[in-house]
Amino acid sequence: MATLSDIGVAAGINLLSAFVFLLAFAILRLQPFNDRVYFPKWYLKGLRSSPSRSGTFVKKFVNLDFRSYLRFLNWMPEALKMPELELIDHAGLDSAVYLRIYLIGLKIFVPITFLAWAVLVPVNYTNKTLELQLKNVTSSDIDKLSISNVPDGSDRFWTHIVMAYAFTFWTCYVLLKEYEKVANMRLQFLVSEKRRPDQFTVLVRNVPPDSDESVSETVEHFFLVNHPDTYLTHQVVCNANKLAKLVKKRKSKQNWLDYYQLKYSRNNAKRPIMKTGFLGLWGKKVDAIDHHITEIEKLSDEIAEERERVLKDPKSIMPAAFVSFKSRWGAAVCAQTQQSRNPTLWLTDWAPEPRDVYWQNLSIPYVSIAVRRLIMAVAFFFLTFFFIIPIASVQALATIEGLEKAAPFLKALIEIPFIKSVIQGFLPGIVLKLFLIFLPTILMIMSKFEGFTSISSLERRSATRYYLFNLVNVFLGSVIAGSALDQLNTFLKQSANEYVLLPFSSVYVCYAVPMRATFFITYIMVDGWAGIAAEILMLKPLIIYHLKNTFLVKTEKDREEAMNPGSLSFNVGEPRIQLYFLLGMVYATVTPVLLPFIVVFFGLAYVVFRHQIINVYNQEYESAAAFWPDVHGRIIIALVVSHVALIGLLSTKHLAQAAPLLITLAVLTIWFYRFCKARYEPAFVRYPLQEAVMKDTLERARDSNFNLKPYLQNAYIHPVFKEEDDDEEEEVVKLENESVLVPTKRQSRRNTPVPSKMSGASSQSLPEAVPEHSVP
Repeated sequence: MATLSDIGVAAGINLLSAFVFLLAFAILRLQPFNDRVYFPKWYLKGLRSSPSRSGTFVKKFVNLDFRSYLRFLNWMPEALKMPELELIDHAGLDSAVYLRIYLIGLKIFVPITFLAWAVLVPVNYTNKTLELQLKNVTSSDIDKLSISNVPDGSDRFWTHIVMAYAFTFWTCYVLLKEYEKVANMRLQFLVSEKRRPDQFTVLVRNVPPDSDESVSETVEHFFLVNHPDTYLTHQVVCNANKLAKLVKKRKSKQNWLDYYQLKYSRNNAKRPIMKTGFLGLWGKKVDAIDHHITEIEKLSDEIAEERERVLKDPKSIMPAAFVSFKSRWGAAVCAQTQQSRNPTLWLTDWAPEPRDVYWQNLSIPYVSIAVRRLIMAVAFFFLTFFFIIPIASVQALATIEGLEKAAPFLKALIEIPFIKSVIQGFLPGIVLKLFLIFLPTILMIMSKFEGFTSISSLERRSATRYYLFNLVNVFLGSVIAGSALDQLNTFLKQSANEYVLLPFSSVYVCYAVPMRATFFITYIMVDGWAGIAAEILMLKPLIIYHLKNTFLVKTEKDREEAMNPGSLSFNVGEPRIQLYFLLGMVYATVTPVLLPFIVVFFGLAYVVFRHQIINVYNQEYESAAAFWPDVHGRIIIALVVSHVALIGLLSTKHLAQAAPLLITLAVLTIWFYRFCKARYEPAFVRYPLQEAVMKDTLERARDSNFNLKPYLQNAYIHPVFKEEDDDEEEEVVKLENESVLVPTKRQSRRNTPVPSKMSGASSQSLPEAVPEHSVP
């Protein structure tokens, strides 16, 4: 088990590594050739140009202004200067609200830390329980500051109960104010937001089949009947996944053709030659320009053939559509109401904004989604509960005993005091961090398989599962398996009966949670301190950009793609933040010494991610902070887990009479969650009709001549069709969005309106039947 000196060594190493990362970033960001890596967002917005390339050759790559290096930390105040309203306008509401999660951490844990160190640390430290009564349990100096050091049945435990109430009430107060603030920010954002297609559009799934009509005709007839005054246009969903792959392949070939043509234009003496084998390493030598022209022509023919098949083959048209309305009010009514007597048909929900649509999953039949999600739920169960085996095994190797057993020849080196401190205070945390590298990718693949239709919903589902995984494996798994490994030497010294019973005894359970604080402190320093400092250094994007810029960039468009850093990884970042909330809540009353490490994490992370959001990350969608209810709920879960842990600890400490008070506290916390859910969550899942009417009225007054139909008609066309030229795109619109009704073959006409040219005007009267010979 790590001692206080081990933690001190680990803290020094992590502080040093964090400082090195920050210093390296401060130097690298000043170099002209790195400008596109550390400020790509401004380039993509067209608000920044490359530093001057005039002067000596060295000045083109190295900043020789030594005065700028003296201000190497000026990026911190610069990151804090931008007001929140300007930040929302610059980066979007999602990014601004994401930063508020770190602010909540500071608002909650800074007062709690001061109170815990002023009250609980003296109460815990002025006892000698661990020294006198529990010689058969391995402990460290840090454990003397924890609840484990208070003797059984002591009246001092009432201090912990009072502090638990104080911490909970303060946390709930902060959450209440923040939920109200974010809900108002969301509504204000929606009111002030400029016109967007998703404000007028709903996604309709599970359109019932009709043998006499196509999906497009069925959708049109249904909405002209049931939403005659508000329905405007629609766009059916097609399975264009194969077409998308062909278009992507042709785009790659076109980039290579542009590169070789540019190369030839600079040197007309020699035509560029390439090999047709794998990666151009072997194979037949051919003229590169002619070869790519031929390949592009072949792909264009395949694309045209596949495109025609997608548009004409009924099997390529999915029973789903994006339906647009004349007003936000009409879209809100449709999205938030049941459309038919059968609740499994005509399912409507708000459409994601076009950037947020995950087009590959729109082709998944709705009936298969339930089966897919059941399969992934079972897979996630086994992934979670069997992952604890390799985690426990790796953590065993990350201990002094495990390393000496696995590599006996290193024993002499490991026993050196400094090396031993580094291993015990640093290695377990970094091993766990390395072991979780591929988990977000696995969880995102599982979410995609489930069939979610927007990138934001994919990231939210992946984040939920990542949080559950952290709760079960990183927290509970580390507490149980890690504590058992810490006590391994103690177990081996006991008799056979004691060896079997000790891990399952109340004494062991009582001390397992507080004694794992040392491990979590090292993990916070590795992941939260050094990890956040490494985030701003962006070493991986820096290397990748320069490699691409040297070997792969052929056009200016390629350069933009090479420097595009992507958006905030919500599915990774938010669960990591929630793990720190969980650790802080659980250990606030158990081992308060952990709290300052968490405060440092939230403070550093807030400054770093504010800088990244302003200068680096380019958010690819805007959900208007739809993720906030998840954030709130997980902090509540952390509170409840802390209550349960404290109940268990005090029960084993012979203070069972305190259980009713803590159970009451847990019940009050759950009641608070339900209150917030009922009061504020509707703002994140529904759009108030009053706000919709107000926004529609203001917009009509300001821009009464705006023609909404052309604006919405092509908004949800599959991106692969937009890759074609204008003539082809117009043909797609004509084929898929044609507003003319064909003569219907239905036997029943009661639900069929008068044929319409789909000019946007709805029929004023709907006769019971339309004559068979009626034509548009």
